[in-house]
Amino acid sequence: MSANLGERLRETRKRRGLSQRELSDQSGVSLSLIRKLEQGERNDTRLETARQLASALKVPTTRLIAEHAEVAADEDEVNRWAPVHAALAASPEVDGASEAPTYDGVREALEAAVPLFAGDRFAELGTALPPLLRDAEMLIELDPRGRPLRARLLELTGWLMTQTRQFDAAEMALERALDDAADRIQGAATVNTQCWLLLRRGKLAEARELAAHWADEVEPRMSRATPAELSTWGWLLLRLSAAAIRDNRPGEAEDALRLAYSAAVALGRECTPEGDFLRAFGPVTVALKRTENAMVAGRPDKVLTLASSISADSLKPSSNNRNRHLLDVASAQTHLRQYAEAVDTFQKIRAGSPQWLPNQRYAKDILGRIVTKRRTLTPEMRELADLVSLPV
Repeated sequence: MSANLGERLRETRKRRGLSQRELSDQSGVSLSLIRKLEQGERNDTRLETARQLASALKVPTTRLIAEHAEVAADEDEVNRWAPVHAALAASPEVDGASEAPTYDGVREALEAAVPLFAGDRFAELGTALPPLLRDAEMLIELDPRGRPLRARLLELTGWLMTQTRQFDAAEMALERALDDAADRIQGAATVNTQCWLLLRRGKLAEARELAAHWADEVEPRMSRATPAELSTWGWLLLRLSAAAIRDNRPGEAEDALRLAYSAAVALGRECTPEGDFLRAFGPVTVALKRTENAMVAGRPDKVLTLASSISADSLKPSSNNRNRHLLDVASAQTHLRQYAEAVDTFQKIRAGSPQWLPNQRYAKDILGRIVTKRRTLTPEMRELADLVSLPV
């Protein structure tokens, strides 16, 4: 976050005619934190806190912050994915290769790897992905049919690197995937993941602009739209909504969500176009994102009300939308001091996606609040804290 946060906060507060205490009362942010920020004793704060302050001051969140990224992966995590980083940056070495890759061989290897991505099986991907990336790169030099395969692999790799907070590697993979895209729909699907990367990096304005531009570009004629077109358009609108709600633009967020719902209604059910799990979309997906927006807006009561009517259990346990939804439910339960229920929700995520949960900073934040509020911790709470590397 920008070191000018305190200056911007102080200037905006004074223009609104509020004292520090009045801002604290209206935003729910502690008076001591506001003082530390304005006096420069603290140069950063969580995006959630910045949004609360911006909401009370009636300005976009980006008025206060320049950029607020999720914490990038630590050194151990970077080292874990170093072979993938190296494979992304490597030049193809056709000459001297002991066995040149073939189109059918790379296609079959990619098909075999997709369930690893869909199932959040990070350990297996750490082994399988580097040679597959090298083979896909080499194939381009031998067979022009390999370009769409590489585009798909780079899109998946960019998604994985975003998931594991390898943000620079994700940016590289997604830019190359977009350059390789075979058509507008494949390009827009890659942009959808780029928008998610921008959101995780706190680049709210860029995410809004990119999602809005591409949503306009691919908006289908509803009367004859294909599932792939509806899914792609709907997802871009969901990214636009996610960026807008975080930027304290609730009206824009709701408008985008309403349009996404129209695409979901046109589909009529949850649909996975061309078997691509990244494009899975439908009425349930939109409902999950509506719940997420409510949590971002600080409405835990609304989160639990909305969640009670969503059949999230109908989605696969490894679905990142479903897992993110359950984190929102756990966060709402924690805000409402329903700690036992929150732990039960965490156990549900852990049972379905044990490799996914430790990579989620959001999970660590929620568990941190539980640990802070509880005088004594249950064995289950301690196990979960250990899983996300939270000191207790």
